[in-house]
Amino acid sequence: MNRKNPRQSAFEILAHIEKSASFADTLVDRELSTDALHGPDRGFLTELVFGVLRRQGTLDYLIDCWSSQKTAKLERSVLILLRLGVYQIHFLDRVPVSAAVNETVKLAKRFAPRAAGFINAVLRRADRERETIRWPDRESDPVGFLSARHSQPRWLVELWNRQVGPEEVEALAAAMSEPPSLILRTNTLKITRERLLELLANGGVHARATDFSPFGIRILTQTPPLTLPGFQEGLFTVQDESSQLASLFVSPLPGETVLDLCAAPGGKATHLAQLMENRGSILACDRDERKLGLVRETAERLGISTIETRKIDASGPLSDLGDRPFDRILLDAPCSGLGVLRRNPEAKWRLTPEDPARMALLQGAILRAAADRLADGGVLLFSTCSTSVEENEQLIDDFVSERNDFMVEDLQEIFPDLSCLFTDRGFFRGWPHRHGMDGFTAVRLRRRR
Repeated sequence: MNRKNPRQSAFEILAHIEKSASFADTLVDRELSTDALHGPDRGFLTELVFGVLRRQGTLDYLIDCWSSQKTAKLERSVLILLRLGVYQIHFLDRVPVSAAVNETVKLAKRFAPRAAGFINAVLRRADRERETIRWPDRESDPVGFLSARHSQPRWLVELWNRQVGPEEVEALAAAMSEPPSLILRTNTLKITRERLLELLANGGVHARATDFSPFGIRILTQTPPLTLPGFQEGLFTVQDESSQLASLFVSPLPGETVLDLCAAPGGKATHLAQLMENRGSILACDRDERKLGLVRETAERLGISTIETRKIDASGPLSDLGDRPFDRILLDAPCSGLGVLRRNPEAKWRLTPEDPARMALLQGAILRAAADRLADGGVLLFSTCSTSVEENEQLIDDFVSERNDFMVEDLQEIFPDLSCLFTDRGFFRGWPHRHGMDGFTAVRLRRRR
Protein backbone atom coordinates (compact mmCIF):
# COMPACT_ATOMS: atom_id res chain seq x y z
CA MET A 1 0.00 0.00 0.00
CA ASN A 2 1.34 3.46 -0.87
CA ARG A 3 2.55 5.62 1.98
CA LYS A 4 0.09 8.46 2.66
CA ASN A 5 0.83 12.04 3.60
CA PRO A 6 -0.36 12.70 7.20
CA ARG A 7 -1.00 16.36 6.42
CA GLN A 8 -3.24 15.43 3.51
CA SER A 9 -5.07 12.89 5.68
CA ALA A 10 -5.56 15.53 8.36
CA PHE A 11 -6.92 18.00 5.81
CA GLU A 12 -9.38 15.43 4.46
CA ILE A 13 -10.59 14.50 7.95
CA LEU A 14 -11.03 18.12 9.01
CA ALA A 15 -12.90 18.88 5.79
CA HIS A 16 -15.16 15.89 6.40
CA ILE A 17 -15.90 17.08 9.94
CA GLU A 18 -16.84 20.54 8.67
CA LYS A 19 -19.10 19.11 5.98
CA SER A 20 -20.90 16.31 7.80
CA ALA A 21 -20.54 17.05 11.56
CA SER A 22 -18.71 13.75 12.00
CA PHE A 23 -16.71 12.82 15.09
CA ALA A 24 -12.96 13.26 14.94
CA ASP A 25 -12.04 10.13 16.90
CA THR A 26 -14.09 7.91 14.58
CA LEU A 27 -12.52 9.37 11.45
CA VAL A 28 -8.98 9.23 12.83
CA ASP A 29 -9.43 5.62 13.96
CA ARG A 30 -10.79 4.72 10.53
CA GLU A 31 -7.80 6.31 8.80
CA LEU A 32 -5.30 4.61 11.10
CA SER A 33 -6.97 1.23 10.62
CA THR A 34 -6.01 1.26 6.94
CA ASP A 35 -2.29 1.02 7.81
CA ALA A 36 -1.56 3.60 5.11
CA LEU A 37 0.32 5.69 7.68
CA HIS A 38 3.32 4.28 9.48
CA GLY A 39 5.54 5.10 12.44
CA PRO A 40 5.59 8.76 13.54
CA ASP A 41 3.14 9.72 10.78
CA ARG A 42 0.34 8.05 12.73
CA GLY A 43 0.92 10.21 15.78
CA PHE A 44 1.41 13.29 13.60
CA LEU A 45 -2.00 12.78 11.99
CA THR A 46 -3.68 12.53 15.39
CA GLU A 47 -1.82 15.61 16.62
CA LEU A 48 -2.83 17.67 13.60
CA VAL A 49 -6.52 16.74 13.66
CA PHE A 50 -7.13 17.11 17.38
CA GLY A 51 -4.71 20.01 17.76
CA VAL A 52 -6.44 22.06 15.06
CA LEU A 53 -9.86 21.30 16.55
CA ARG A 54 -8.75 22.18 20.09
CA ARG A 55 -7.11 25.42 18.95
CA GLN A 56 -9.55 26.35 16.19
CA GLY A 57 -10.77 29.53 17.88
CA THR A 58 -7.23 30.75 18.46
CA LEU A 59 -6.17 29.79 14.94
CA ASP A 60 -9.05 31.72 13.42
CA TYR A 61 -8.21 34.75 15.54
CA LEU A 62 -4.59 34.62 14.37
CA ILE A 63 -5.57 34.15 10.72
CA ASP A 64 -7.83 37.20 10.99
CA CYS A 65 -4.80 39.15 12.25
CA TRP A 66 -2.71 38.28 9.21
CA SER A 67 -5.15 37.71 6.38
CA SER A 68 -6.52 40.40 4.11
CA GLN A 69 -9.73 38.37 3.96
CA LYS A 70 -11.42 37.43 7.23
CA THR A 71 -12.04 33.80 8.14
CA ALA A 72 -15.82 34.20 7.94
CA LYS A 73 -15.52 34.87 4.19
CA LEU A 74 -12.85 32.31 3.28
CA GLU A 75 -13.69 29.13 1.41
CA ARG A 76 -13.75 26.17 3.78
CA SER A 77 -10.85 24.41 2.06
CA VAL A 78 -8.69 27.53 2.25
CA LEU A 79 -9.53 28.10 5.91
CA ILE A 80 -8.74 24.51 6.86
CA LEU A 81 -5.40 24.68 5.07
CA LEU A 82 -4.54 27.91 6.88
CA ARG A 83 -5.51 26.38 10.21
CA LEU A 84 -3.23 23.42 9.55
CA GLY A 85 -0.32 25.66 8.57
CA VAL A 86 -0.69 28.14 11.44
CA TYR A 87 -1.10 25.30 13.95
CA GLN A 88 2.21 23.79 12.89
CA ILE A 89 3.98 27.16 12.99
CA HIS A 90 2.68 28.26 16.39
CA PHE A 91 2.01 25.09 18.35
CA LEU A 92 4.41 22.42 17.06
CA ASP A 93 7.99 23.38 17.90
CA ARG A 94 9.38 20.19 16.39
CA VAL A 95 8.05 21.04 12.92
CA PRO A 96 10.36 23.40 10.97
CA VAL A 97 8.55 26.50 9.76
CA SER A 98 9.77 25.88 6.24
CA ALA A 99 8.17 22.43 6.24
CA ALA A 100 4.91 23.76 7.68
CA VAL A 101 4.69 26.44 4.97
CA ASN A 102 5.93 24.43 2.00
CA GLU A 103 3.86 21.32 2.72
CA THR A 104 0.71 23.39 3.27
CA VAL A 105 1.26 25.21 -0.01
CA LYS A 106 1.70 21.86 -1.77
CA LEU A 107 -1.69 20.79 -0.43
CA ALA A 108 -3.16 24.11 -1.52
CA LYS A 109 -1.98 23.56 -5.08
CA ARG A 110 -4.01 20.36 -5.08
CA PHE A 111 -7.12 21.31 -3.10
CA ALA A 112 -7.32 25.11 -3.55
CA PRO A 113 -4.97 26.00 -6.42
CA ARG A 114 -6.21 29.56 -6.92
CA ALA A 115 -5.46 30.34 -3.27
CA ALA A 116 -1.96 28.81 -3.07
CA GLY A 117 -0.19 32.18 -3.30
CA PHE A 118 -2.55 33.74 -0.76
CA ILE A 119 -1.98 30.86 1.69
CA ASN A 120 1.78 31.13 1.24
CA ALA A 121 1.68 34.85 2.03
CA VAL A 122 -0.46 34.43 5.16
CA LEU A 123 1.72 31.64 6.55
CA ARG A 124 4.94 33.56 5.97
CA ARG A 125 3.45 36.57 7.72
CA ALA A 126 2.37 34.26 10.57
CA ASP A 127 6.02 33.33 11.02
CA ARG A 128 7.39 36.87 10.74
CA GLU A 129 4.91 38.42 13.15
CA ARG A 130 4.64 35.66 15.73
CA GLU A 131 6.20 37.86 18.43
CA THR A 132 3.87 40.81 17.85
CA ILE A 133 0.44 39.22 18.17
CA ARG A 134 -2.11 41.64 19.59
CA TRP A 135 -4.63 39.77 21.70
CA PRO A 136 -7.89 41.34 22.93
CA ASP A 137 -7.22 43.48 25.98
CA ARG A 138 -7.36 41.35 29.14
CA GLU A 139 -8.74 44.21 31.25
CA SER A 140 -11.35 45.78 28.97
CA ASP A 141 -12.42 42.56 27.23
CA PRO A 142 -11.56 39.61 29.50
CA VAL A 143 -14.03 37.27 27.79
CA GLY A 144 -12.64 38.13 24.36
CA PHE A 145 -9.10 37.59 25.61
CA LEU A 146 -9.82 34.16 27.08
CA SER A 147 -11.87 33.16 24.06
CA ALA A 148 -9.08 34.02 21.64
CA ARG A 149 -6.11 32.96 23.77
CA HIS A 150 -7.55 29.61 24.87
CA SER A 151 -9.77 28.78 21.90
CA GLN A 152 -13.21 28.73 23.52
CA PRO A 153 -16.56 30.11 22.30
CA ARG A 154 -17.41 33.39 24.04
CA TRP A 155 -20.69 32.10 25.43
CA LEU A 156 -18.87 29.18 27.06
CA VAL A 157 -16.30 31.45 28.70
CA GLU A 158 -19.17 33.56 30.06
CA LEU A 159 -20.90 30.43 31.40
CA TRP A 160 -17.73 29.20 33.11
CA ASN A 161 -17.07 32.65 34.55
CA ARG A 162 -20.47 32.59 36.23
CA GLN A 163 -19.79 29.14 37.64
CA VAL A 164 -16.17 29.23 38.85
CA GLY A 165 -15.56 32.98 39.00
CA PRO A 166 -12.91 35.21 37.41
CA GLU A 167 -10.17 33.74 39.61
CA GLU A 168 -10.49 30.28 38.04
CA VAL A 169 -12.02 30.80 34.62
CA GLU A 170 -8.71 31.16 32.76
CA ALA A 171 -7.33 27.96 34.29
CA LEU A 172 -10.51 26.15 33.27
CA ALA A 173 -10.48 27.54 29.73
CA ALA A 174 -6.82 26.56 29.35
CA ALA A 175 -7.40 23.04 30.71
CA MET A 176 -10.29 22.49 28.33
CA SER A 177 -7.98 23.06 25.36
CA GLU A 178 -5.30 20.62 26.51
CA PRO A 179 -5.32 16.92 25.55
CA PRO A 180 -6.55 14.73 28.44
CA SER A 181 -4.41 12.12 30.14
CA LEU A 182 -4.97 8.43 29.49
CA ILE A 183 -6.58 6.94 32.61
CA LEU A 184 -6.94 3.22 33.25
CA ARG A 185 -9.25 1.43 35.68
CA THR A 186 -7.69 -1.61 37.29
CA ASN A 187 -9.78 -4.75 36.95
CA THR A 188 -9.55 -5.87 40.57
CA LEU A 189 -11.29 -9.12 39.67
CA LYS A 190 -7.93 -10.14 38.20
CA ILE A 191 -5.19 -7.94 39.67
CA THR A 192 -4.50 -5.25 42.27
CA ARG A 193 -3.64 -1.70 41.30
CA GLU A 194 -0.21 -2.04 42.90
CA ARG A 195 0.57 -5.17 40.88
CA LEU A 196 -0.68 -3.55 37.66
CA LEU A 197 1.55 -0.54 38.28
CA GLU A 198 4.48 -2.91 38.65
CA LEU A 199 3.54 -4.68 35.42
CA LEU A 200 3.38 -1.37 33.55
CA ALA A 201 6.72 -0.23 34.99
CA ASN A 202 8.36 -3.47 33.96
CA GLY A 203 7.03 -2.85 30.45
CA GLY A 204 8.65 0.58 30.35
CA VAL A 205 5.40 2.51 30.86
CA HIS A 206 5.54 5.54 33.15
CA ALA A 207 2.41 5.68 35.30
CA ARG A 208 1.12 6.58 38.74
CA ALA A 209 -1.98 6.01 40.86
CA THR A 210 -4.80 8.52 40.42
CA ASP A 211 -5.49 11.02 43.19
CA PHE A 212 -9.10 10.09 43.96
CA SER A 213 -10.21 6.78 42.48
CA PRO A 214 -8.77 3.76 44.33
CA PHE A 215 -8.75 1.85 41.03
CA GLY A 216 -7.29 4.44 38.64
CA ILE A 217 -3.88 4.69 37.00
CA ARG A 218 -2.67 7.76 35.12
CA ILE A 219 -0.42 6.97 32.15
CA LEU A 220 2.31 9.61 31.92
CA THR A 221 3.57 8.80 28.43
CA GLN A 222 1.77 8.84 25.08
CA THR A 223 0.97 5.17 24.57
CA PRO A 224 -1.92 3.55 22.69
CA PRO A 225 -3.94 1.62 25.31
CA LEU A 226 -4.16 -1.51 23.18
CA THR A 227 -0.37 -1.84 23.30
CA LEU A 228 -0.11 -1.58 27.09
CA PRO A 229 0.86 -4.72 29.04
CA GLY A 230 -2.24 -6.50 30.33
CA PHE A 231 -4.83 -5.12 27.91
CA GLN A 232 -5.53 -8.36 26.07
CA GLU A 233 -5.59 -10.22 29.39
CA GLY A 234 -8.33 -7.92 30.69
CA LEU A 235 -6.31 -6.48 33.55
CA PHE A 236 -7.67 -2.98 32.96
CA THR A 237 -9.97 -0.86 30.84
CA VAL A 238 -9.74 2.78 29.81
CA GLN A 239 -11.99 5.00 31.92
CA ASP A 240 -11.59 8.57 33.16
CA GLU A 241 -11.28 9.06 36.90
CA SER A 242 -14.55 11.03 37.11
CA SER A 243 -16.43 8.16 35.50
CA GLN A 244 -14.83 5.69 37.88
CA LEU A 245 -16.01 7.73 40.84
CA ALA A 246 -19.59 7.74 39.55
CA SER A 247 -19.74 3.95 39.81
CA LEU A 248 -18.21 4.14 43.26
CA PHE A 249 -20.95 6.54 44.37
CA VAL A 250 -23.60 3.99 43.34
CA SER A 251 -22.10 1.68 46.01
CA PRO A 252 -23.57 -1.59 44.68
CA LEU A 253 -23.34 -4.69 46.84
CA PRO A 254 -22.69 -8.28 45.74
CA GLY A 255 -25.94 -10.05 44.89
CA GLU A 256 -27.97 -6.92 44.16
CA THR A 257 -29.91 -6.16 41.00
CA VAL A 258 -28.62 -3.07 39.20
CA LEU A 259 -29.92 -1.18 36.17
CA ASP A 260 -27.45 0.82 34.07
CA LEU A 261 -29.36 3.00 31.62
CA CYS A 262 -27.51 4.61 28.70
CA ALA A 263 -24.77 2.10 29.44
CA ALA A 264 -22.62 2.06 26.28
CA PRO A 265 -19.72 1.66 25.85
CA GLY A 266 -19.73 -0.19 29.16
CA GLY A 267 -17.14 1.41 31.40
CA LYS A 268 -19.50 2.01 34.28
CA ALA A 269 -21.43 -1.26 33.85
CA THR A 270 -18.26 -3.32 34.07
CA HIS A 271 -17.08 -1.24 37.02
CA LEU A 272 -20.34 -1.91 38.84
CA ALA A 273 -19.83 -5.63 38.23
CA GLN A 274 -16.30 -5.32 39.56
CA LEU A 275 -17.53 -3.60 42.74
CA MET A 276 -20.11 -6.38 43.13
CA GLU A 277 -17.34 -9.02 42.86
CA ASN A 278 -19.06 -10.35 39.72
CA ARG A 279 -22.00 -11.49 41.86
CA GLY A 280 -25.53 -10.30 41.28
CA SER A 281 -27.28 -9.01 38.18
CA ILE A 282 -26.65 -5.95 36.02
CA LEU A 283 -28.92 -4.98 33.16
CA ALA A 284 -27.07 -2.65 30.79
CA CYS A 285 -29.36 -0.79 28.41
CA ASP A 286 -28.80 1.49 25.46
CA ARG A 287 -30.74 2.55 22.38
CA ASP A 288 -27.85 1.64 20.04
CA GLU A 289 -27.40 -2.09 19.46
CA ARG A 290 -23.97 -1.57 17.95
CA LYS A 291 -22.78 0.17 21.09
CA LEU A 292 -24.23 -2.62 23.22
CA GLY A 293 -21.86 -4.90 21.37
CA LEU A 294 -19.01 -2.84 22.86
CA VAL A 295 -20.43 -3.48 26.34
CA ARG A 296 -20.43 -7.22 25.73
CA GLU A 297 -16.91 -7.16 24.28
CA THR A 298 -15.53 -5.25 27.26
CA ALA A 299 -17.29 -7.51 29.76
CA GLU A 300 -15.90 -10.61 28.05
CA ARG A 301 -12.36 -9.24 27.99
CA LEU A 302 -12.55 -8.37 31.69
CA GLY A 303 -13.98 -11.76 32.62
CA ILE A 304 -17.37 -10.45 33.77
CA SER A 305 -20.41 -12.72 33.54
CA THR A 306 -23.13 -10.82 35.40
CA ILE A 307 -24.05 -8.25 32.72
CA GLU A 308 -27.05 -8.66 30.44
CA THR A 309 -27.56 -6.14 27.64
CA ARG A 310 -30.83 -4.91 26.20
CA LYS A 311 -31.74 -2.39 23.51
CA ILE A 312 -34.12 0.17 25.02
CA ASP A 313 -35.09 3.78 24.43
CA ALA A 314 -34.87 5.04 28.00
CA SER A 315 -36.84 8.22 27.34
CA GLY A 316 -40.15 6.30 27.35
CA PRO A 317 -41.84 3.94 29.81
CA LEU A 318 -39.49 1.09 30.70
CA SER A 319 -42.18 -1.55 30.40
CA ASP A 320 -39.82 -4.06 28.75
CA LEU A 321 -37.78 -4.45 31.94
CA GLY A 322 -40.27 -6.68 33.74
CA ASP A 323 -41.98 -6.09 37.05
CA ARG A 324 -39.12 -6.51 39.50
CA PRO A 325 -37.71 -3.22 40.86
CA PHE A 326 -33.97 -2.64 40.93
CA ASP A 327 -31.91 -2.17 44.09
CA ARG A 328 -29.73 0.45 42.42
CA ILE A 329 -29.88 2.42 39.19
CA LEU A 330 -27.14 4.30 37.41
CA LEU A 331 -28.40 6.90 34.96
CA ASP A 332 -25.49 8.46 33.11
CA ALA A 333 -27.75 10.66 31.04
CA PRO A 334 -27.15 11.93 27.51
CA CYS A 335 -26.01 15.53 27.83
CA SER A 336 -24.39 18.51 26.15
CA GLY A 337 -20.93 17.09 26.88
CA LEU A 338 -19.59 20.40 28.17
CA GLY A 339 -17.31 18.55 30.58
CA VAL A 340 -15.54 16.45 27.93
CA LEU A 341 -14.78 19.06 25.27
CA ARG A 342 -11.06 18.33 25.55
CA ARG A 343 -11.87 14.79 24.39
CA ASN A 344 -14.36 15.89 21.73
CA PRO A 345 -13.03 19.31 20.68
CA GLU A 346 -15.12 19.43 17.52
CA ALA A 347 -18.24 19.59 19.72
CA LYS A 348 -17.51 23.02 21.20
CA TRP A 349 -17.85 24.62 17.77
CA ARG A 350 -21.27 23.03 17.27
CA LEU A 351 -22.83 23.61 20.67
CA THR A 352 -25.03 26.64 21.37
CA PRO A 353 -26.04 28.34 24.64
CA GLU A 354 -29.48 26.72 24.28
CA ASP A 355 -28.19 23.14 24.18
CA PRO A 356 -27.93 22.47 27.95
CA ALA A 357 -31.58 23.42 28.54
CA ARG A 358 -32.63 21.40 25.49
CA MET A 359 -30.79 18.32 26.74
CA ALA A 360 -32.31 18.76 30.20
CA LEU A 361 -35.76 18.06 28.74
CA LEU A 362 -34.61 14.65 27.52
CA GLN A 363 -32.75 13.95 30.75
CA GLY A 364 -35.84 14.74 32.79
CA ALA A 365 -37.93 12.26 30.80
CA ILE A 366 -35.33 9.51 31.29
CA LEU A 367 -34.97 10.28 34.99
CA ARG A 368 -38.71 10.06 35.59
CA ALA A 369 -38.91 6.75 33.74
CA ALA A 370 -35.95 5.35 35.67
CA ALA A 371 -37.26 6.48 39.04
CA ASP A 372 -40.35 4.30 38.67
CA ARG A 373 -38.14 1.21 38.41
CA LEU A 374 -36.27 1.78 41.66
CA ALA A 375 -37.11 -0.29 44.74
CA ASP A 376 -38.22 1.42 47.94
CA GLY A 377 -35.08 2.37 49.84
CA GLY A 378 -33.01 1.99 46.68
CA VAL A 379 -30.32 4.31 45.32
CA LEU A 380 -30.37 6.10 41.96
CA LEU A 381 -27.26 7.94 40.81
CA PHE A 382 -27.92 10.60 38.19
CA SER A 383 -24.79 11.74 36.38
CA THR A 384 -23.74 13.75 33.32
CA CYS A 385 -20.45 14.63 31.66
CA SER A 386 -21.64 18.23 31.77
CA THR A 387 -21.06 20.96 34.32
CA SER A 388 -24.08 23.11 33.41
CA VAL A 389 -26.61 23.97 36.09
CA GLU A 390 -29.57 23.36 33.74
CA GLU A 391 -28.59 19.73 33.21
CA ASN A 392 -27.82 19.03 36.85
CA GLU A 393 -28.87 21.14 39.85
CA GLN A 394 -31.88 22.69 38.16
CA LEU A 395 -33.06 19.37 36.75
CA ILE A 396 -32.71 17.61 40.11
CA ASP A 397 -34.56 20.42 41.89
CA ASP A 398 -37.43 20.07 39.43
CA PHE A 399 -37.49 16.30 39.90
CA VAL A 400 -37.55 16.22 43.70
CA SER A 401 -40.21 18.94 43.73
CA GLU A 402 -42.40 16.53 41.73
CA ARG A 403 -41.47 13.36 43.59
CA ASN A 404 -41.66 13.63 47.36
CA ASP A 405 -40.80 9.93 47.59
CA PHE A 406 -37.21 10.80 46.58
CA MET A 407 -34.53 12.62 48.55
CA VAL A 408 -31.07 13.89 47.66
CA GLU A 409 -28.30 12.25 49.66
CA ASP A 410 -25.24 14.28 50.63
CA LEU A 411 -22.24 12.54 49.06
CA GLN A 412 -19.94 14.40 51.40
CA GLU A 413 -21.46 12.58 54.36
CA ILE A 414 -21.11 9.20 52.65
CA PHE A 415 -17.60 9.78 51.23
CA PRO A 416 -15.92 12.27 53.60
CA ASP A 417 -12.43 11.45 52.30
CA LEU A 418 -13.41 12.96 48.93
CA SER A 419 -14.90 16.16 50.33
CA CYS A 420 -12.98 18.42 47.93
CA LEU A 421 -14.94 16.93 45.03
CA PHE A 422 -18.39 17.88 46.34
CA THR A 423 -20.44 21.04 46.18
CA ASP A 424 -22.04 22.57 49.25
CA ARG A 425 -25.19 20.62 48.32
CA GLY A 426 -23.40 17.29 48.34
CA PHE A 427 -23.23 16.89 44.54
CA PHE A 428 -20.09 15.50 42.92
CA ARG A 429 -18.55 17.95 40.49
CA GLY A 430 -15.23 17.17 38.85
CA TRP A 431 -13.30 19.90 37.06
CA PRO A 432 -10.26 19.41 34.81
CA HIS A 433 -8.43 22.46 36.16
CA ARG A 434 -9.04 21.57 39.81
CA HIS A 435 -8.92 17.78 39.84
CA GLY A 436 -7.27 16.71 36.59
CA MET A 437 -10.36 14.82 35.46
CA ASP A 438 -13.22 15.31 33.02
CA GLY A 439 -15.91 17.82 33.87
CA PHE A 440 -18.56 15.65 35.49
CA THR A 441 -21.55 15.95 37.80
CA ALA A 442 -23.34 13.32 39.87
CA VAL A 443 -26.10 13.38 42.47
CA ARG A 444 -27.24 10.46 44.58
CA LEU A 445 -30.98 10.03 45.11
CA ARG A 446 -32.69 7.60 47.47
CA ARG A 447 -36.29 6.46 47.24
CA ARG A 448 -38.02 6.66 50.57
CA ARG A 449 -39.47 3.47 52.02
